[in-house]
Amino acid sequence: MQKAALGQRDVQHIEHKVEALARHPNLGVYMDHNATTPLAPEALDAMLPYLTWNYGNASSIHEFGIQARYGIEKARMQVARLINAPDPEDVIFTGCGSEADNLALRCVARLFPDKRHLITTAVEHKAILESAHVLEEEGYEVTFVRVDDQCRIDPAAVAEAIRPQTYLVSIMFANNETGVIQPIAEIAQLCRERGVLFHTDAVQAVGRIPIDVQALGVDLLSASAHKLYGPKGVGALYVRPGLKFRGLIVGGSHERGFRAGTENVAGGVGFGAAARLAQQRMAEEGPRLAQLRRSLWAALQTRVPDVLMNGSLEDRLPGTLNIRFGGLSGQRLVTELNARGVAISAGSACTSVGTSHSHVLLGMGLAEDDALGSVRISLGRANTPADVDYVMTFLPELVEQLREEFRRERDRPDAEC
Repeated sequence: MQKAALGQRDVQHIEHKVEALARHPNLGVYMDHNATTPLAPEALDAMLPYLTWNYGNASSIHEFGIQARYGIEKARMQVARLINAPDPEDVIFTGCGSEADNLALRCVARLFPDKRHLITTAVEHKAILESAHVLEEEGYEVTFVRVDDQCRIDPAAVAEAIRPQTYLVSIMFANNETGVIQPIAEIAQLCRERGVLFHTDAVQAVGRIPIDVQALGVDLLSASAHKLYGPKGVGALYVRPGLKFRGLIVGGSHERGFRAGTENVAGGVGFGAAARLAQQRMAEEGPRLAQLRRSLWAALQTRVPDVLMNGSLEDRLPGTLNIRFGGLSGQRLVTELNARGVAISAGSACTSVGTSHSHVLLGMGLAEDDALGSVRISLGRANTPADVDYVMTFLPELVEQLREEFRRERDRPDAEC
């Protein structure tokens, strides 16, 4: 009964907070864009007709359906242009980036019944890692290539892991926690030379940095709308021309047979509008965010002792910082910043509930205490130098307070070792 009562109070607390945020949508400083981005007004405007009067099923042949089909196909073209896919039909809409990852790993496996070996890394998104574990349960072998202490993959290690039985290599384009960008073109080329398909989870990269699937030579690429100011609940999988496999969801010929089910027309339209906007703004927004990130990092180094960068500073997404503060809990810092109106994270949004160690940071060789003392700051379109100034007005003192609290807790006579 006590647990149920606490649960009810928690629900009420969340409802009150949601109501408060609804009344004040601009409350606070949002620096967690790798978790999700706000919906761009342009994407919302494009979606509204398909959420109201233009409600047809895109598979219907009457005028209502034709208008819906026009919306989804225009969106497909916009997403294709963002990644320079040779044909809009190469873009398959999915329910999210995780579904796209599952499609790439688990469905492509069926194409090669005599090849039962997959190569990926130990620092991938959970959608990749859990798909790999499902395949292991089905008798597949999986090689998890390690990264170095900068979260970088050595293409030579991938080449060494390839066997005659390898059906696919899947390497994340940009890590969701550190923001480190991998040498995707080089890895794709060595896979092509060895006759192995190559997939990249580019959910964090699409819309933030230029991506050209033809120049890269990738066979499959995953993307997600809500990481580039589009709606949640819609993703995409690029499938190179000539590659065909049966999807996870069957029951119709939708999405060229890759994914059965009535299309999420409004979601797709929002994805397309967000993709078009990202393409227009990327050349200016990328350098702006990189400069803002550098300013924040410089301020931290100057004013906060014992702060270190996790991952390569050179090869990373423009707006992403993953940093560790010696002698405190990153989760506690996130909570205290939230109380001061600042939103950051202690890791991936898909795995940040609780206080478990980041598999990414541990995979880079960090000690457990260093991993627990790390946070991710991911900047976006609405962030300005004033946000950095605001955070730095209280962050140095807050870090010192939390370090002192951490020391007292650690030194308690009854503290666990």
